[in-house]
Amino acid sequence: MNSATYISTRGETPPMGFQDSVLMGLATDGGLLLPQAIPNVTDRLAAWRKLSYAELALEVLQPFVGDDIPRATLQDLIARSYVAFTHPELVPVVPAGPVHVVELFHGPTLAFKDIALQLLGNMFEHVLARTGSRLNVVGATSGDTGSAAIAAVRGKANIHIFIMHPHKKVSPVQERQMTTILDENVHNIAITGTFDDGQRVLKEIFNDIPFKTQYRLGAVNSVNWARVLAQIVYYFHGAFRVMERTGAADVQVCVPTGNFGDIFAGYVALRMGAPIRRLILATNENDILARFFNTGAYQCGDVYPTTSPSMDIQIASNFERYLYYRMGEDATAVRRLMQEFAVNGRIQVAGQEPAIAAGRGTVAETAATIRKYYREFGYLLDPHTAVGVTVAERHLSADTPTLCLATAHPAKFKDAIVQALGADVARHPALDALMKLPTRCVVLPPDCHAIQTYIRDTLGK
Repeated sequence: MNSATYISTRGETPPMGFQDSVLMGLATDGGLLLPQAIPNVTDRLAAWRKLSYAELALEVLQPFVGDDIPRATLQDLIARSYVAFTHPELVPVVPAGPVHVVELFHGPTLAFKDIALQLLGNMFEHVLARTGSRLNVVGATSGDTGSAAIAAVRGKANIHIFIMHPHKKVSPVQERQMTTILDENVHNIAITGTFDDGQRVLKEIFNDIPFKTQYRLGAVNSVNWARVLAQIVYYFHGAFRVMERTGAADVQVCVPTGNFGDIFAGYVALRMGAPIRRLILATNENDILARFFNTGAYQCGDVYPTTSPSMDIQIASNFERYLYYRMGEDATAVRRLMQEFAVNGRIQVAGQEPAIAAGRGTVAETAATIRKYYREFGYLLDPHTAVGVTVAERHLSADTPTLCLATAHPAKFKDAIVQALGADVARHPALDALMKLPTRCVVLPPDCHAIQTYIRDTLGK
C-alpha cells in the first residue's frame, strides 16, 4: 500500500502524506486539506456488513492513512480510542417512531465529537512520539468540540491545548466540561463574542504562518481532516445495522449540522459507495446551509441564539471542502469563490445537489418534537438531534429507512428539555458531579493579537 496523498482545496499547498496533514490542520494557503483521491469501496460492502464498529473503523480508515501508520498500529490506536465508551456497540442504532436514531454520545463527554477526537488525540501522541516533536493545539468551539478535544489530549505528552468558546453562550454543562479540567496542558479561553468570532480568530492565527510555525500549532476543529475521516465510519455502520434490521437496500441519513463537518463525512461516505440514497441536512434558525442547498446562495447573516447552541453558526468552516467537489475539484474556482465570500459575505453557485436535501427546524418545532418523541415513543432527544428529527419527518420515504444522527446526550441541555417537557428528566451522574468542581478559565476579547499574546505568554512560562 502506498502513502495516501493530501492536497488543499485552494491548490497552493504542496501535496503531503497523512501524518503531515494531521499535524498541519488548516492548509498553509488558507484552504482545507482533502485526500487526492477518494476510494470506491462498493466491492467491499458485503464483507464489511458484519464487522464490529472498531473492525469497520480500521477498514474505512486504512486507505486514507496508507503506509504512514502501519495497519497493526492503526488497529491499536482505534482500540485505545474507544475504551472509554460506555455502550458495548459503541454506536447503537435505536428505533424511535418513524426513524432510527444513531446514538453517537456514549463517549467520555457524551457528545459525537468524542468518536473522532479520542482517535485524533491518540494519533497526535503517536505521531509526536515518532517524530520527536511537540504540538500546541488551538481550537474554537460552539460547545461540544472543546470538551471532547480537551478530554482527548489532557495529560498527553508533548501537547498543550488552547480552546476558545463564546463567553456565556454555551450551555452551563458544556462550559463546566471544559473549565473543570485543570491539567497543566489545558488552557480555556472565553472570548467576548460569538462562535463565528472564534472561528475567525482561529483562521487568522493559522494564517499567520511565522507564528504557526514558531509555536508548532495544530488544529482539532473539523478543519483537521482526521476529524472528518473518523466520522465517516458511523455512516457505514448505521446503514448496515438498519439494512440488516429492515431488509432495505439502502438508507437516507438526516444530520443536524452547523459547521458542515459531520454531514461532509457522510458526503465522503456516499462518494465512497456507502449504501446511502441521500443525506438530509438540518439546521436551526441559523440556516445559511439550508438556504444554500435550496437556493444556491451562500450568504451569512446575524447569529440567532437558540436551544441548540452548538449549531448557532453562520460561517460553516467545512463548507469549502464540499465546494471543492461542487466546483468539479477546481481549486482555482474555489479560491476565487472564497475570496469573493471574504469580501462580500455572499456567493452564488449554479445547479442543484441531488445527494443532499435540506431544511430547518425552529426552536418551537424542536420543543414540539422533543415532546412528541418522549410522550409517544418513550425516547428523549437532545435539542440538536430534535432539529434533525424535525426536518427528517418532512422527508420520510416509504421504501427507504431514515437514520437520524443523535449528536449529544440530552442531559447536556437540561434547560431545553425542561422548556419542552416542563420536567427535569434529562440527568446523567457524570454531569451532575461537574457542578461541584473548581474551574479555570481566562476571558479575552475575540482579537487575534490578544489570543496570540496569551498563547505566547502561557508557553513562555
